[in-house]
This record gives sequence, C-alpha cells and structure tokens, in this order.
Amino acid sequence: MTAVAVLAALAGLPGPAQADEQPYPLLPSNATADGDSLPPGWRIDEKGGKRELVWRTPDAVPMGDARVEFRAGDRLLGAPKPTRDGKTFRLALGGTPPGQLTDLQVTAGGRRLDAAADDPPGSGPGVARVPAKAPANGVDPGLPGSYRTVTGTYDLDPVRLPGFATPVEMTAEVVAPKGATGSRPLALFLHGRHGTCYKPGSEDDVTGDWPCAKGYQPIPSHLGYLRDQQLLASQGYVTVSISANGINAQDWQAEDAGAQARSTLVREHLARWADWTAHRSSAPAVVRKAAKADLSRVLLVGHSRGGEGVNRAAMDSLYPPPAAEDGHRGPVRWKIRGTVLIGPTIFGQNPVADVPSVTLLPGCDGDVSDLQGENYVDGTRGISRGTALHSAVYVVGANHNYFNSEWTPGEAVAPAADDFGTDPEDPDPVCTPGAATRLTAAQQHKAGATYIAAAARLFLAGDDRVRPLLDGSGKRAPSADPARVLTHAVGGHRGGGFLPDGGAKVTGARLCSAIDPDPAVACLDPKTPGASPHFAWWETEQETGRSAVRLKWSAPGSAARVTPARPVSLRGSQKLALRVFVPPNTTGTKFDVSVTDSSRRKVTLGSVRVDGLPGSASTSSYWAQELRIPLTAATRAGLDLKHVKSLELTPRSRSGRAWLMDAWGWAPGTPAVKAAALPRVDVGRTIVKEGDSGTRTYRIPVKISGHGSGQVRVYVLDPDTGRAEQRLVTVRPGTKAIDVPVEVKGDTVYGYDVAHDIAVKAVHNAVVGKHRGGLTVENDDPAPVFTLSPVADRVTEGETLTWRLSVDAPTAVNLWQPVRVLPVTEGAELSTHDVDPQWLADWAGDGPDPERPLSDASLWVWLNIPPGETSADFIVPTVRDQVAEPAESMRLAMTDDNAEPLPGAPVLTGTVLDTP
Repeated sequence: MTAVAVLAALAGLPGPAQADEQPYPLLPSNATADGDSLPPGWRIDEKGGKRELVWRTPDAVPMGDARVEFRAGDRLLGAPKPTRDGKTFRLALGGTPPGQLTDLQVTAGGRRLDAAADDPPGSGPGVARVPAKAPANGVDPGLPGSYRTVTGTYDLDPVRLPGFATPVEMTAEVVAPKGATGSRPLALFLHGRHGTCYKPGSEDDVTGDWPCAKGYQPIPSHLGYLRDQQLLASQGYVTVSISANGINAQDWQAEDAGAQARSTLVREHLARWADWTAHRSSAPAVVRKAAKADLSRVLLVGHSRGGEGVNRAAMDSLYPPPAAEDGHRGPVRWKIRGTVLIGPTIFGQNPVADVPSVTLLPGCDGDVSDLQGENYVDGTRGISRGTALHSAVYVVGANHNYFNSEWTPGEAVAPAADDFGTDPEDPDPVCTPGAATRLTAAQQHKAGATYIAAAARLFLAGDDRVRPLLDGSGKRAPSADPARVLTHAVGGHRGGGFLPDGGAKVTGARLCSAIDPDPAVACLDPKTPGASPHFAWWETEQETGRSAVRLKWSAPGSAARVTPARPVSLRGSQKLALRVFVPPNTTGTKFDVSVTDSSRRKVTLGSVRVDGLPGSASTSSYWAQELRIPLTAATRAGLDLKHVKSLELTPRSRSGRAWLMDAWGWAPGTPAVKAAALPRVDVGRTIVKEGDSGTRTYRIPVKISGHGSGQVRVYVLDPDTGRAEQRLVTVRPGTKAIDVPVEVKGDTVYGYDVAHDIAVKAVHNAVVGKHRGGLTVENDDPAPVFTLSPVADRVTEGETLTWRLSVDAPTAVNLWQPVRVLPVTEGAELSTHDVDPQWLADWAGDGPDPERPLSDASLWVWLNIPPGETSADFIVPTVRDQVAEPAESMRLAMTDDNAEPLPGAPVLTGTVLDTP
C-alpha cells in the first residue's frame, strides 16, 4: 500500500551539537493517520520501543508550576515529559489509536501553549474597572511588629526521596524574632517550580538541572520570601524557607508532579526542628540564636507547586501516606494549624478539609492561569465536619511570580520575567504593566505579605479580629493598599448550606456542570472569553458532583429557586452568605433574596448587588464574590429557620447572567477545629508484562488506610477512548472496596504499552492522597526490523520512483519510520522542477520555485505501516519536460528521530532518465 507520510521542511536544521531535539515534521492537511490529521508541530514517534505523541515548539516553554498537558478536545491525554531544551514534549500513547487524536491542544494552567487564544486579550466583555476600596479592618496584620530579627542559613546533608535518583538538598533560610521569650509559632515556606540553575552574567541562561553544572549557580528561590519572613518575625513568629531545587529538577518524572516528594521534604525539615526543640545544642547556629519554635503551632506557606506540596504535608501529618511512597519516617511531632497557598496547583483536587487554609488567587496569573487553587475552598464542601475556615483571596492585578522576589525582574539574582506575557500590539486591558488594575512588583509583594500575616494571626495566634480580612466580610488591610483584594470562604461558623449538588432541584434557572463537553450542560461555554477558577479542569472530560446554578434572564422578576434534597437549618446564623459571580466588567446586577420554610412561609430577606471583576479573555475572572444579607426579616416574620425548604434569587436588573455556587448560614467567629478520623485512599501503579499466551486478570493497586468509613468517586478511564465511567464507592480501611480488574491477553505480536488508569476524588468523610494510578501492561515482544528496498529506482521521466519500507512481521499497532531525502554525492540531482508540483506542495509545503535540488526541499517523510500490514511504499512522481538533460538522481535513507541517517542502514539511490 502507499504510505501515510509526515513531511517537514528541514531548512536550517541544527546538528546534534546545537540542540537537544530536532524540529519535528509538520503533517500536511491531506496526510493523515486513520483519516485524521495532526496539527503543525505534532507527530507520532516510536522511541525505545514505545509509541509517543510528540509536540515541538520553536520557543522553549519556561519551567513553571502549571503542568504542561496534552489534550484531545476536552479529553486529557496526559502530562508529557519535557526534553532538556524545553522545546520538545513527549507523551506515551499506550493503546490510544491515532483516530482518537483529534483537536490536539497543549495547555498549562488552562491556557493554550500551542496556539493563540481564539479571542484577543482585549476581547472580554465591557471595560475593566478598578473595584471600589473596601472599608478598613480594625486590625491591620501588615504592620511590622516590635521584635528585632535574626537571619541565617542552615545546610544539612541531602535526603533521598522515593522515585528520585538524585538526593534533594536540605537547605533553608531562617528569620526569627530575637530576644522573644517562650516558644514561638513556626511558619515554614516552600517555593514552587522554577528554574534551578543559572549562569551568572547571562540574560537568559537558566536550566532545570540538579546539581548545577560547572559555571552555573543554584537559583535561590527559597530566598524570595525574605520580606514576608521579616514581617512575621517582627511580629514574633519563627520562620524558615526551604529550598526544593532538587525536586523541581526531577518532578517531571513523578506521576503526582512531585506533591508527595514536596510533602516529604517539608516533614523532614519539621522533624529536624522537632529534634532541635528538644535538643537545642544540636541545632544549627541560626536556630540556636532564634527564639524557640513551638511545633504545636505550625503554619505552612506554599507557592504554586509548593502550595500543593504543603497541602499534602498537612494531609500526611494527619493521615499517614503509604510507606513505599514516602521518604519520611518517624512520628508526627508537630501540629499544622493552617496553610497559606499562593497561586497554588492542585492537580489531584484533593484539599485537606480539616486544616484551615487561605488561598491567594492572582488575578493576572500567567502560569497557573486557571486559578485551580480555588479548589482548596470549593473542594472541601461536604467532605468533613466543615468547621475549618477555607478562604480564597483574589488579588486583582497580581501575577504569579512577583510574590517571590527571586522570580521578579530587577530583584532576582538570576534571570526572571513577568509570567503574564504581554503583546505590545494588543495590550491586555487588565494585566498589561501600567494598566490601572495591574500591580507593580512592590505593591503585589506587600499585599501578599499582609495576607500571609493575616493567616498567621488567625490560625496561630487565634486573633479573630483579622478574620474579616479573609472570610468574605468585605474589609481591607490598609497595609495592602493600593491592591484591591476580594475574599470569600466556606467553613468556619457557616452551616445549613444550599449546595447545587446532592439532589438539589432547580427551577427558573439551570443546574449546570463544572466539567462537561456539552456546552448546553457546562456551566461556562468553552467559547466564552476568559475562564472561571471554579470550573478548572481535572482528569476527566466530564465530572459528576461539581455543579452550580446558572441564571440567565432578559427581564426582571423571574425567580430562580433552589430546593435542597432536605430542608436546611439556618438556626443560630445571623446572615445568609451567598457566593455569586457575574460576567467580568459588568456592573449593577441586583437580586432580591427570599427563603421559604417547610410550612411554605416565604420571606424576602432583602436585596444584594454584585459587580463583575476586572477581566479579559486572558484572565480567570468569573469568580464568586460573597454577598451577605441579614436574616432579621425571617426572624421577625416567624420563619422556621430550622427547616428552610428553598432559596430564591429574583433578578431586578433588566437582563443578565449570574452563577450561584452555594449559600450558607453565617455567624461571626472562628470555631476550634478538630480533624476527623477519616479513611485515606492512595492509588498505586503496577507494571506487568503481557506474556505470550493465555489470559491473566490483575487488579489496580489501591490502598485504603486510616479510620472510619467514607465515600469517594472512582473514575475508570478507557485506555482507547479516554472516556471515564464513574461510580460512588464506600471505603473502609483494610478493605478492597475499590476493585478494578484488568484482563491481560498474552500474544507474540509486537504492540505498545497500555495504561489502564483510574482517578479518585473524595466525596464525603474521606481523603485522597495519590489520586491517579493504574496498571501498565508492557509489550514484551521484539520490535519489528525495518528494511528499505527499491521497487522502481530507475525510471524514465514522467514515471514514478518507488521504494518499499518493510517489516519482518505484522504488528498489532501503527508503525512509523522516518526517511529523508539526502544530497547526491555524484552526478546531477533531481530538482524541484523534476517532480509533480502538487506532490511537492502536499508534502514539502512549498512550490517548485525557485528551482533547487530536491534535497534542499528538506523532505523528511514519516512512513506509516498500519496494523496487520508488513509494508508501505514511498513514491516520488516525476514529470516529463522538453529539456535534454543527463540522468538525474536522488538519495533516500532511513533516519533516527533527529533526522540523522541510521548507522549501518543503506542509502538508496533512484535515477531518472531523460525521455528517449
């Protein structure tokens, strides 16, 4: 049969010494596998006997915190592995057929990396406005305290972590109060994923190596929070910021993107502090000079992937992880009272419900741009007791990097950049530097330090006076000015939740799904400019149990009613707190809010108004604001607040759209938090050989530990289609409640490895550690041997040169082998005028003019042999002309992935004779 081929222009192809990988072929629109085309920059490759989907970009993707992901439409294909130059990304395809590879996309944090956005940055609705300044809170945690501080470094022996070949450093910077009496609370900082090494004096020479190569220095990311540490230390807190370059250099190979490794590193440092607290003489000098740390009051502060790492450390401190996955040994001698998560990732969407948290969401985040950290709030609802406060702090105009001074241009010792890229020809109206809504680096860092200090004061010092800065009460800290900061929260003294999930009925509006490929079902149409942090992608293209209420009206007065499965109790609450968002840049949306009790008595509580956040097509500004309305009218009318049957929102604006995330009874105060004893679920991975015959049944390894009984949702991912089947499972420690059998049939036919995966998410009274894993079935049959031979290699002009690529045996999968047209070594070479111009246009993407040797057309051809076949032909149709000329030839060779001829393989010559 004739080959399906992939060709690329190789003009200017660098040699092996110039780049880690070569530019990969472009697939022309009419050259497809199984009838489907791949976009420019993509190809399917076979490397080390494994089939891979490969994407190559001309510009390096900076090492950041958001996970680079390959997607086919809404379907997550997986997280590819980068090459050292940051320009090539490879993903093992397993059994995914080429026909499933449609609408390919490269994303990171919800933004496209392989294509420009469908809408230019300025195409969002309306005009961005600076939000109004909120009233000042009575207590400002951003003011320096009275303590002098001591600063110093400790550098201990590196530690080995499971799955990481290179030991990880135990280096930290301590800033502590000097002369403080008694034991002081401890705040530990963990930076995110960034470049690890730089070459002093260079403008952009940054690597992800560890340890650093000769001539390079470590990037001191852990020193980027010194101002935050100094503020806290002046207020009486001991602080330590730890380095994690060794993890950043290796986490690309970890299935959980390094979350467990970061947790282990955090707990290794805490264990050392526990030792030093008990035995001060054994501590490093700076620790001995500092106030004694109180390990019963620990705050963990994590930036980006560091946020996910400290969340996992909080989880692991309460619910121990599987020993085989964890590099820490020993008892837990500390108590984590809260976490601060700055622009965090949460790939597992597995927050710790019973540890209070504050999540900073940067409105101009160009790295984790989907603001997936919102799940640290939304994902805790209904999981456990609900008394831990989980706050989201939306910082208008803040980017991702400037919370760390070592990631900030002009302050960092290594090359640094603004992660929110700007186009001078189309400036973003919200996030371009100089815009009214964009913060400077100094303003942003000051705001971040203030809200970190607010969390410390609330969670460690128990000062409830700072709670209004964090819980949606609408107060501001003057120290953070001129930043505009908005907050909402769940937990704390909230109760009686109106939640869209769990069987609620909705009339006058639509119950929508956060993640669904059907735009009619999804809460936010994928074509909408901008995004919502509440609807960030997870592992599947469709999710159950993540819902909201979507309102749309063209005239005032049509009520939207939410009726929970069971009446809720608002008894003891002072106000009803609603989390509602409207489209960015809109103003004046108004609602009347009513509640009805089980006796059908209805009371209108009053009215609320909400304005949209400043937003553009490049921001995640569909974010819920907390709106509170007193329950006074309900009490006065004698409503039965113990049995509230329904909630109604009646629009008073002429037209508009809005989304209700939830509503709660609210009362002031911060209750004491006691973590529940819960079962923990961790999904492992088993690798098996397929065998030569017979059928074997294996089971995906799942460990259920901890205590009690809870519910999780298990998604079983089809390895061919990627679609998921889900089921709700009750889990108990020591049981096999999550039982997913995989049937493996042995054969002697070469194929590719196949991953049978599941993903797990907590629903009620459970925690999930490693959320994804499965069973990988490895092909154990020898790879086929390719040969290239002539079929018609001496023809007259107007006829077709033909070569045949063959394998020694048929296989069960598509096979791909590249061949390349090389310059001739003697005689005349075929030119671009000697071949069919349409063939040249189809495969080289260029025309015959100017006339040039065929090897200069840079033809690199990927031949495809389909399953069950043993050969494919490569043809070169020539054309007859009226010019008398000598015999002309071309040379063809099989190549490796870098377009270099295979050593030892023959280079074949085809000759075209002049017409007699």
